[in-house]
Formats: sequence, C-alpha cells, structure tokens
Amino acid sequence: MTHDHDLVLRPTAAQISTALNPPPGRNGGDLVVETLAGLGATTVFGLPGQHALGMFDALRRSALRYIGLRVENNAGFAADAYGRITGEAAPLLLSTGPGALTSLAALQEAAAASAPVLAISSQIPTAGLGGGRHGYLHELPDQAASFRGVVKSVHTVRSQSQIPSAIAAAWKSALTAPHGPVWVEIPQDVLLAETGLPVVTAMDATPDDLVPRPELTAVAADLLSRAARPAIIAGGGVVRADASGKLLQLAEMLDAPVVTTFGGKGAFPWQHPLSMQSWLEDRYTTDLLEDADVLLVVGSGLGELSSNYHTFKPRGRVIQIEADLGKLESNHPALGIHADARLALQALLETVSPREDDTAAGRVRDLLARVAERIAAQELTLEQDVLAAVRRALPADSPSFWDMTILAYWAWSAFDTRGANTMHSAQGAGGLGYGFPAALGAAAADPSRPVLAVSGDGGALYSIAELATAKQYDLPVTWLIVDDGGYGILREYMTDAFGQATATELTRPDYVALAESFGVPGTRTTPETLETDLTKALATPGPSVVVLPAVLRMFAPTHLG
Repeated sequence: MTHDHDLVLRPTAAQISTALNPPPGRNGGDLVVETLAGLGATTVFGLPGQHALGMFDALRRSALRYIGLRVENNAGFAADAYGRITGEAAPLLLSTGPGALTSLAALQEAAAASAPVLAISSQIPTAGLGGGRHGYLHELPDQAASFRGVVKSVHTVRSQSQIPSAIAAAWKSALTAPHGPVWVEIPQDVLLAETGLPVVTAMDATPDDLVPRPELTAVAADLLSRAARPAIIAGGGVVRADASGKLLQLAEMLDAPVVTTFGGKGAFPWQHPLSMQSWLEDRYTTDLLEDADVLLVVGSGLGELSSNYHTFKPRGRVIQIEADLGKLESNHPALGIHADARLALQALLETVSPREDDTAAGRVRDLLARVAERIAAQELTLEQDVLAAVRRALPADSPSFWDMTILAYWAWSAFDTRGANTMHSAQGAGGLGYGFPAALGAAAADPSRPVLAVSGDGGALYSIAELATAKQYDLPVTWLIVDDGGYGILREYMTDAFGQATATELTRPDYVALAESFGVPGTRTTPETLETDLTKALATPGPSVVVLPAVLRMFAPTHLG
C-alpha cells in the first residue's frame, strides 16, 4: 500500500549529472541565493558587510535582482513594503552586529503590520558562537536573542548542509498567517567556505492554511443572522488575506455598517452606503460601534488606535476573527475564531442568512454628517485642502506610503485609498522614517506605476540618504515632504500638555537643493499649487521630491473627554 507521503520525486538524468558535478567556485553564500531562487524569490534588499561578503559575492552568480539601500533600517522598510505589495517573503541581507541591529526598528514595524520579511544575517565565525567573549569584530554574546522578541521565528545555521532547510523553514514561517518577519543567521566561515554540495533546486515551503473551526463559524453565523444592529470592524488582516471582496459580500448580505482600521484602509469601498470609512478616532463612530448588538471584528486586535485609545467599550456580543493568536480576545471578551480572514469570511458567507435593515445606510449617513460637522467647526480648511489635493493628484491604482507625520494622521481617518492594499503607513510600530524607503520597496515590486511617499521634515531626515538609492535604480517614487520646521505632532502634544514645546524644533536643509544634489528633481510648492506640482512629479519617470512648507494641525481628539 502506497501513501502520498511515501512518494518521492525522482530526479531527472540532467539533475543527477548536475548534482554529481556541481559548478566550481561556489561557497556557502551560493547555497543561500540558490535556495532563495528555488523558493521563488526574484528581488533581495540589503547592505553588505564584512561577515556577509560570501552572500553578496554569490549574488553576482545568480539571477536575483539586488536593491541596495544606504541604511539597514531603510532596507528593512523597503523589504517590508515589497512584502506588503506582493504578498511574497522579501529577502533582506544583512551583516553581523551593528548592521543587523540597525534593522530592528524596521523588523518591529514588519511584525506589527504582519509584513513577510525574510532577514538573513551573517554571524561571527562558528568558533566564536556560544556566548564567550572572543573579541571578534561585530561580536554579540547572543545575536539571535536581540531578535527573538521581535520576529516570528529565529533560525541559526552552523553548517552548509543546514542552509537550504533553515531558509525554507523561515520562508514558510514568514508566509504562514499571520505573515511576519523572520530571522536566519549564518556564520561568516560557513558563508565563505567552498562547497561541494549540489546546486539547490526548487524548495517546498508551502505555508499552512489557517482554517476556522466549523463549530465556531456556525455560532458566529447564527449570531449575525439574528442580530438587530450588526456592525463590522475590518482590520489589516482583511487586506493581507485579499479578502475585501468577501467582506463586501458579507456586509451587503447582513446590511451591516463597516468601519476600517488604519491598517485596514481600503478593505471596504469608501463611498459604499454602508461605509463608515475610517473615522475611528471619533466618539460618534465609537458610539455606533458600542450600540451594535453583534460586532464582527475581522483581522484586528482592537489595539490602541483601533479602539479610540481604549475608550471603546462594546455592549453587544463580539465575534473576533484573527490570525494572530496573541491578539485573539486580548482586549475584549469575544467569540474568538483563530483563522485567516479570507477562509473565515468564506465560511460565514456559506452559512449566514441574509437580513435586511432599512435603517443601516441612514445611520451611516448621519454618522458621517456629524463627523464632518465636528471637523468643520475646528477651522481646519488648510489640512483638508492639502489632503484633497494629494488625493486628486495620486492615480487611483498607485500605492502610497506614509511616515509618522500630521498629514498621515489625517490620512488614516480621512483619505480614500480607492482600493485595497494601496495605502500603507508605520502605524503598526509607530517609528519615524518609514515612508520613503518603503515607497522604494514598492516601486521595486512594481515599477510600472508611480508611488507616493509622504513625510514630515523630521521623518525625512531619517531616510534622506535613500535619495541615492532612488537615483541609482531610477525608481518611480515621488516624495512629498511637508516641512514645518520640526516634529510637528510632538510640538502639538507638548504644547497641549505643558504649555510649551521642548526639543521639537529642527534646523533643516534646503530639501529642494539637497534633492537636486543627488540628481533628483525637486520642486517647492504651496497649498494652492500642490495638486499641479504633485501631478506633474508623479507623471515624470524616475524619482522626484516635492516640498510643501506648511504648518498643519490635527483635529481635536474625542477620547480625552
């Protein structure tokens, strides 16, 4: 009797010949790049370093495309965006010690946003592993320990034969829901040593499906079918699972209003009659969600930003579909369904009974009118005009990447993405410097359409070196820098809290001249000319910079009252 798991693919005669006579001049680094190619990778990001030279030397013998950034953290942001756009695991090649540690903030963002990044770092020579103080360059007592609390999984290699399996296991981990960054480290001597191992061919690292338990989806379907006032919160898990179409079907079957989290932007059509859009930092939205007798939360942990700073207190029954087990019922008691959003929504579509609610669309219209009235009363015309100009200038299918800056905070709530998986920001971990290098990663993934990056002047200084990367690879990224002379949101926070701001003001360069010094066209614009200047820049091939000197303000929060 033969079982499926007993079947082994028999090599062809050509494969046997190649295996018995591998090409000369290969090292451990070749095993790395051959494995990546065998897994389906086409593009890698990174920065070379002394211990990692074996990997980088092997790149020239491979068909992999290399995008080299100027700072490891920025390379991590670029890989993060590549993973978000493609849904593939984005390889990130790093060196030991300082080079590896510099990527930590980017990997934290990838973990918070569930972006699949495959970080492969060198290590000190094998003889130095084990925690002793041998005095090797870049030595850490336990390099992997620095990453274990950040990434999904850590894989340490000690011999060349372990390389393909370790990378394949990491690849599978990165792409199994919830997606996330993973860490592989390989000693310098293992990478540099000549290898007689056969060339690595296709690897099997198919991620496991995270299927919902049918008894749970049956209960959820019954609750939703009998609800009087159902509502839905759609998070980033819907976008990552490519489940926005199924969400739309379910919402229409249930006549249930839908709000998207900031990480779930684009999961539901902005102008749909059931769309509450993304006004989560608003008490009117919080009130409507609290009034729901059954609240379906899909792909969100209902963290700080998604719960109006933990002021949201649901009164009805909560159903939470979440791929990240650690987020399941972490903030609110719920019928917790540990599953991929797409598979769980499909199960609900097959079992819910359609319901009609002729009040749902009216309640949504009233909510949005009240939100608009509240914002209008705060005299924030400049901010709304600037955001509207950006929306008109940006092609509908172009992705945008937003740094932690006031215009981005407006965009979280008020920007119509016009599609799923087109707006991304660093709101997962909340670090500065994300926007521009992430946009470069997205442009590397799909150079056929322009990409927009938005930063403040403070965040721009984190990644200004990547203008050289944009120019070197001629990536179609337009970088909008809103220059207000400092850390604008911190200035607001400190002034509100203490009456004056400290350490928020910045001496900054002439960003237009600086861009031009890299060979990148720069334009100084105004709120009145922003749409025209941004439209022109986005339509021009290659990178460009548009600088808007403006002091923007945030709308008043509602959670403090």
